[in-house]
Amino acid sequence: MHVPVLVSEMLQLLHVVPGGVYLDGTLGAGGYSEAILDQCAPHGRVLGLDLDPEAVRMTAERLARYGDRFMALHAGFHEARPLLAEMGVLEVNGAVLDLGMSSDQVDDPARGFSFRGEGPLDMRFDTRSGDTVLEYLMKVSSRELEEILATYGEERYCKKLARGILHARDRGALSTTADLAKTVQGLLGRRRGRIHPATRVFQALRIAVNREMENLAQALDTIPLLLKAGGRFVVVSYHSLEDRQVKLSFRQRGRDALKWKLVTPRPMRPNVEEVRANPRARSARMRALEAVADQMRPLAADHREMDR
Repeated sequence: MHVPVLVSEMLQLLHVVPGGVYLDGTLGAGGYSEAILDQCAPHGRVLGLDLDPEAVRMTAERLARYGDRFMALHAGFHEARPLLAEMGVLEVNGAVLDLGMSSDQVDDPARGFSFRGEGPLDMRFDTRSGDTVLEYLMKVSSRELEEILATYGEERYCKKLARGILHARDRGALSTTADLAKTVQGLLGRRRGRIHPATRVFQALRIAVNREMENLAQALDTIPLLLKAGGRFVVVSYHSLEDRQVKLSFRQRGRDALKWKLVTPRPMRPNVEEVRANPRARSARMRALEAVADQMRPLAADHREMDR
Protein backbone atom coordinates (compact mmCIF):
# COMPACT_ATOMS: atom_id res chain seq x y z
CA MET A 1 0.00 0.00 0.00
CA HIS A 2 1.40 3.39 -0.99
CA VAL A 3 2.13 5.70 1.96
CA PRO A 4 1.51 9.39 1.16
CA VAL A 5 4.12 11.91 2.30
CA LEU A 6 3.70 15.12 4.32
CA VAL A 7 -0.03 14.55 4.83
CA SER A 8 -0.46 16.85 7.85
CA GLU A 9 1.65 19.51 6.15
CA MET A 10 -0.46 19.18 3.00
CA LEU A 11 -3.67 19.74 4.98
CA GLN A 12 -2.11 22.74 6.70
CA LEU A 13 -0.90 24.36 3.48
CA LEU A 14 -4.07 23.53 1.54
CA HIS A 15 -6.08 25.20 4.32
CA VAL A 16 -8.94 22.73 3.96
CA VAL A 17 -12.33 24.12 5.03
CA PRO A 18 -15.61 22.25 5.70
CA GLY A 19 -17.83 22.21 2.62
CA GLY A 20 -15.01 23.07 0.22
CA VAL A 21 -14.40 21.54 -3.20
CA TYR A 22 -10.89 20.19 -3.83
CA LEU A 23 -8.93 18.75 -6.72
CA ASP A 24 -6.49 15.88 -6.15
CA GLY A 25 -4.71 15.77 -9.50
CA THR A 26 -2.58 12.72 -8.69
CA LEU A 27 -5.05 10.39 -7.03
CA GLY A 28 -2.93 7.23 -6.73
CA ALA A 29 -4.08 5.15 -3.77
CA GLY A 30 -6.11 8.09 -2.48
CA GLY A 31 -4.11 9.01 0.62
CA TYR A 32 -4.42 12.75 0.07
CA SER A 33 -8.03 12.52 -1.08
CA GLU A 34 -8.99 10.55 2.01
CA ALA A 35 -7.32 13.07 4.34
CA ILE A 36 -9.00 16.01 2.58
CA LEU A 37 -12.42 14.31 2.64
CA ASP A 38 -12.15 13.80 6.39
CA GLN A 39 -11.09 17.41 6.90
CA CYS A 40 -13.78 19.00 4.71
CA ALA A 41 -16.65 16.92 6.16
CA PRO A 42 -19.56 16.77 6.27
CA HIS A 43 -20.33 18.27 2.86
CA GLY A 44 -16.97 18.96 1.20
CA ARG A 45 -16.05 17.19 -2.04
CA VAL A 46 -12.90 15.88 -3.71
CA LEU A 47 -12.41 15.28 -7.42
CA GLY A 48 -9.52 12.88 -8.01
CA LEU A 49 -7.71 12.48 -11.32
CA ASP A 50 -5.15 9.89 -12.36
CA LEU A 51 -3.67 8.69 -15.64
CA ASP A 52 -3.46 5.15 -14.28
CA PRO A 53 -6.83 3.45 -14.90
CA GLU A 54 -6.07 0.75 -12.32
CA ALA A 55 -5.41 3.39 -9.64
CA VAL A 56 -8.71 5.06 -10.48
CA ARG A 57 -10.62 1.77 -10.24
CA MET A 58 -9.05 0.61 -6.99
CA THR A 59 -9.25 3.98 -5.23
CA ALA A 60 -12.85 4.53 -6.30
CA GLU A 61 -13.68 1.24 -4.58
CA ARG A 62 -11.59 2.00 -1.50
CA LEU A 63 -13.17 5.42 -0.98
CA ALA A 64 -16.70 4.41 -1.96
CA ARG A 65 -17.83 5.03 1.65
CA TYR A 66 -17.68 8.78 0.98
CA GLY A 67 -20.49 8.47 -1.56
CA ASP A 68 -21.00 11.39 -3.92
CA ARG A 69 -18.53 13.51 -1.95
CA PHE A 70 -15.76 11.76 -3.90
CA MET A 71 -15.33 11.20 -7.61
CA ALA A 72 -12.40 9.40 -9.30
CA LEU A 73 -11.73 10.19 -12.96
CA HIS A 74 -9.32 8.70 -15.50
CA ALA A 75 -7.47 11.80 -16.68
CA GLY A 76 -4.22 13.68 -16.23
CA PHE A 77 -3.85 16.78 -14.08
CA HIS A 78 -2.93 18.78 -17.19
CA GLU A 79 -6.51 18.18 -18.36
CA ALA A 80 -8.09 19.34 -15.10
CA ARG A 81 -9.47 22.74 -16.04
CA PRO A 82 -11.43 21.84 -19.21
CA LEU A 83 -12.51 18.53 -17.67
CA LEU A 84 -13.91 20.20 -14.55
CA ALA A 85 -15.58 22.85 -16.69
CA GLU A 86 -17.43 20.10 -18.59
CA MET A 87 -18.71 18.89 -15.22
CA GLY A 88 -19.86 22.38 -14.27
CA VAL A 89 -17.05 22.89 -11.73
CA LEU A 90 -15.53 26.26 -12.60
CA GLU A 91 -13.64 26.91 -9.37
CA VAL A 92 -12.24 25.00 -6.40
CA ASN A 93 -11.12 25.83 -2.87
CA GLY A 94 -7.80 24.11 -3.42
CA ALA A 95 -5.78 21.70 -5.54
CA VAL A 96 -2.91 19.34 -4.79
CA LEU A 97 -0.42 17.37 -6.89
CA ASP A 98 1.94 14.70 -5.56
CA LEU A 99 4.37 14.17 -8.42
CA GLY A 100 6.00 11.09 -6.92
CA MET A 101 5.73 7.55 -8.18
CA SER A 102 3.20 5.36 -6.41
CA SER A 103 4.75 2.47 -4.50
CA ASP A 104 2.10 0.24 -6.05
CA GLN A 105 3.40 1.12 -9.52
CA VAL A 106 7.08 0.81 -8.65
CA ASP A 107 6.64 -2.52 -6.86
CA ASP A 108 4.72 -4.16 -9.72
CA PRO A 109 7.25 -5.67 -12.18
CA ALA A 110 4.57 -5.81 -14.87
CA ARG A 111 4.52 -2.02 -15.04
CA GLY A 112 8.21 -1.85 -15.96
CA PHE A 113 9.09 1.13 -13.77
CA SER A 114 11.86 -0.52 -11.76
CA PHE A 115 15.09 -2.38 -12.47
CA ARG A 116 14.70 -4.37 -9.23
CA GLY A 117 12.40 -6.92 -10.83
CA GLU A 118 12.23 -8.13 -14.42
CA GLY A 119 9.28 -6.89 -16.44
CA PRO A 120 8.35 -5.38 -19.79
CA LEU A 121 9.89 -2.05 -20.81
CA ASP A 122 6.61 -0.16 -20.42
CA MET A 123 6.70 2.67 -17.80
CA ARG A 124 3.45 4.30 -18.97
CA PHE A 125 1.19 5.77 -16.32
CA ASP A 126 -1.75 5.36 -18.70
CA THR A 127 -1.56 1.76 -19.85
CA ARG A 128 -4.29 2.36 -22.43
CA SER A 129 -2.47 4.86 -24.63
CA GLY A 130 0.89 6.10 -25.82
CA ASP A 131 4.17 4.35 -26.57
CA THR A 132 5.88 2.05 -24.12
CA VAL A 133 9.56 2.68 -23.40
CA LEU A 134 10.45 -0.20 -25.72
CA GLU A 135 8.35 1.29 -28.54
CA TYR A 136 9.93 4.67 -27.87
CA LEU A 137 13.45 3.21 -28.04
CA MET A 138 12.64 1.50 -31.32
CA LYS A 139 12.02 4.91 -32.94
CA VAL A 140 14.35 7.33 -31.17
CA SER A 141 17.63 8.50 -32.70
CA SER A 142 20.95 8.49 -30.84
CA ARG A 143 20.97 12.28 -30.69
CA GLU A 144 17.39 12.45 -29.34
CA LEU A 145 18.11 9.82 -26.71
CA GLU A 146 21.29 11.60 -25.69
CA GLU A 147 19.31 14.81 -25.15
CA ILE A 148 16.62 12.99 -23.14
CA LEU A 149 19.22 11.39 -20.87
CA ALA A 150 21.03 14.68 -20.37
CA THR A 151 17.91 16.78 -19.75
CA TYR A 152 15.60 14.44 -17.85
CA GLY A 153 18.22 12.21 -16.24
CA GLU A 154 20.93 14.83 -15.75
CA GLU A 155 23.21 12.04 -16.90
CA ARG A 156 26.82 13.12 -17.54
CA TYR A 157 27.54 10.01 -19.67
CA CYS A 158 24.53 10.63 -21.91
CA LYS A 159 26.38 10.18 -25.20
CA LYS A 160 28.00 6.88 -24.21
CA LEU A 161 24.73 5.59 -22.81
CA ALA A 162 22.64 6.61 -25.83
CA ARG A 163 24.96 4.83 -28.23
CA GLY A 164 25.23 1.74 -26.04
CA ILE A 165 21.48 1.42 -25.44
CA LEU A 166 20.66 1.75 -29.13
CA HIS A 167 23.40 -0.73 -30.01
CA ALA A 168 21.75 -3.21 -27.62
CA ARG A 169 18.40 -2.43 -29.28
CA ASP A 170 19.80 -3.11 -32.75
CA ARG A 171 21.23 -6.45 -31.54
CA GLY A 172 17.81 -7.47 -30.21
CA ALA A 173 19.14 -7.47 -26.66
CA LEU A 174 16.66 -5.01 -25.21
CA SER A 175 13.16 -6.18 -24.33
CA THR A 176 12.88 -6.15 -20.51
CA THR A 177 13.77 -3.91 -17.58
CA ALA A 178 16.51 -6.39 -16.66
CA ASP A 179 17.97 -6.07 -20.17
CA LEU A 180 18.11 -2.28 -19.90
CA ALA A 181 19.61 -2.35 -16.42
CA LYS A 182 22.22 -4.90 -17.53
CA THR A 183 23.10 -2.77 -20.56
CA VAL A 184 23.58 0.35 -18.43
CA GLN A 185 25.65 -1.58 -15.88
CA GLY A 186 27.85 -2.88 -18.66
CA LEU A 187 28.46 0.66 -19.85
CA LEU A 188 28.95 2.38 -16.49
CA GLY A 189 29.96 -0.31 -14.02
CA ARG A 190 27.98 -1.89 -11.23
CA ARG A 191 27.60 0.94 -8.67
CA ARG A 192 27.65 4.73 -8.61
CA GLY A 193 27.76 5.68 -4.97
CA ARG A 194 24.54 4.64 -3.25
CA ILE A 195 22.35 4.62 -6.34
CA HIS A 196 21.98 1.96 -9.02
CA PRO A 197 23.73 3.03 -12.25
CA ALA A 198 20.46 2.68 -14.20
CA THR A 199 18.46 5.01 -11.92
CA ARG A 200 18.85 8.14 -14.02
CA VAL A 201 18.27 6.29 -17.29
CA PHE A 202 15.00 4.81 -16.02
CA GLN A 203 13.93 8.24 -14.72
CA ALA A 204 14.68 9.96 -18.01
CA LEU A 205 12.83 7.41 -20.13
CA ARG A 206 9.81 7.42 -17.81
CA ILE A 207 9.62 11.22 -17.96
CA ALA A 208 9.90 11.16 -21.76
CA VAL A 209 7.23 8.56 -22.54
CA ASN A 210 4.74 10.10 -20.10
CA ARG A 211 5.46 13.71 -21.19
CA GLU A 212 5.80 14.56 -17.52
CA MET A 213 7.50 17.93 -17.85
CA GLU A 214 5.15 19.15 -20.59
CA ASN A 215 2.10 18.05 -18.61
CA LEU A 216 3.42 19.70 -15.45
CA ALA A 217 4.02 22.96 -17.30
CA GLN A 218 0.41 22.90 -18.57
CA ALA A 219 -0.91 22.16 -15.08
CA LEU A 220 1.12 25.00 -13.55
CA ASP A 221 -0.36 27.35 -16.13
CA THR A 222 -4.00 26.28 -15.80
CA ILE A 223 -4.77 24.80 -12.36
CA PRO A 224 -4.16 28.09 -10.50
CA LEU A 225 -6.91 29.63 -12.64
CA LEU A 226 -9.41 27.29 -10.96
CA LEU A 227 -8.79 28.75 -7.50
CA LYS A 228 -11.29 30.80 -5.54
CA ALA A 229 -9.97 33.77 -3.58
CA GLY A 230 -8.02 32.29 -0.67
CA GLY A 231 -7.71 28.95 -2.44
CA ARG A 232 -4.34 27.24 -2.52
CA PHE A 233 -2.39 25.09 -4.96
CA VAL A 234 0.01 22.64 -3.29
CA VAL A 235 2.62 20.64 -5.21
CA VAL A 236 4.98 17.94 -3.93
CA SER A 237 7.99 17.18 -6.13
CA TYR A 238 10.78 14.64 -5.78
CA HIS A 239 13.56 15.60 -8.16
CA SER A 240 15.26 18.84 -9.10
CA LEU A 241 13.70 19.19 -12.56
CA GLU A 242 10.14 19.18 -11.21
CA ASP A 243 10.93 21.29 -8.16
CA ARG A 244 12.70 23.93 -10.26
CA GLN A 245 9.70 24.17 -12.60
CA VAL A 246 7.26 24.51 -9.68
CA LYS A 247 9.47 27.03 -7.87
CA LEU A 248 9.88 29.28 -10.90
CA SER A 249 6.17 29.14 -11.78
CA PHE A 250 5.07 30.00 -8.24
CA ARG A 251 7.65 32.77 -7.89
CA GLN A 252 6.63 34.32 -11.19
CA ARG A 253 2.98 34.45 -10.15
CA GLY A 254 3.95 35.71 -6.70
CA ARG A 255 5.35 38.89 -8.25
CA ASP A 256 1.74 39.98 -8.86
CA ALA A 257 0.83 40.54 -5.21
CA LEU A 258 -2.69 41.69 -6.09
CA LYS A 259 -3.51 38.22 -7.43
CA TRP A 260 -1.13 35.73 -5.84
CA LYS A 261 0.74 34.99 -2.63
CA LEU A 262 3.75 32.68 -2.40
CA VAL A 263 2.95 30.69 0.76
CA THR A 264 6.26 28.79 0.89
CA PRO A 265 9.33 30.93 0.12
CA ARG A 266 11.21 27.74 0.96
CA PRO A 267 9.78 24.25 0.46
CA MET A 268 8.53 22.10 3.33
CA ARG A 269 10.49 18.86 3.81
CA PRO A 270 9.67 15.65 5.69
CA ASN A 271 11.09 15.36 9.19
CA VAL A 272 13.54 12.70 10.33
CA GLU A 273 10.80 10.48 11.78
CA GLU A 274 8.83 10.42 8.52
CA VAL A 275 11.90 9.63 6.44
CA ARG A 276 12.81 6.82 8.82
CA ALA A 277 9.31 5.35 8.53
CA ASN A 278 9.03 5.97 4.77
CA PRO A 279 12.45 6.25 3.06
CA ARG A 280 10.82 7.18 -0.26
CA ALA A 281 9.81 10.51 1.34
CA ARG A 282 13.40 11.69 1.78
CA SER A 283 13.55 13.77 -1.43
CA ALA A 284 10.05 15.29 -1.15
CA ARG A 285 9.65 19.07 -1.39
CA MET A 286 6.26 20.72 -0.86
CA ARG A 287 5.41 24.20 -2.16
CA ALA A 288 2.19 26.22 -2.05
CA LEU A 289 0.66 29.17 -3.90
CA GLU A 290 -2.44 31.11 -2.80
CA ALA A 291 -4.92 32.98 -4.97
CA VAL A 292 -5.46 36.39 -3.37
CA ALA A 293 -8.18 37.31 -5.85
CA ASP A 294 -10.82 35.11 -7.49
CA GLN A 295 -9.26 33.57 -10.62
CA MET A 296 -12.43 32.30 -12.29
CA ARG A 297 -13.04 33.40 -15.86
CA PRO A 298 -14.54 31.65 -18.91
CA LEU A 299 -12.26 29.26 -20.78
CA ALA A 300 -13.34 30.94 -24.02
CA ALA A 301 -11.63 34.14 -22.87
CA ASP A 302 -8.37 32.26 -22.43
CA HIS A 303 -8.61 30.84 -25.92
CA ARG A 304 -9.26 34.30 -27.40
CA GLU A 305 -6.15 35.65 -25.70
CA MET A 306 -4.04 32.73 -26.96
CA ASP A 307 -5.24 33.36 -30.53
CA ARG A 308 -4.02 36.97 -30.51
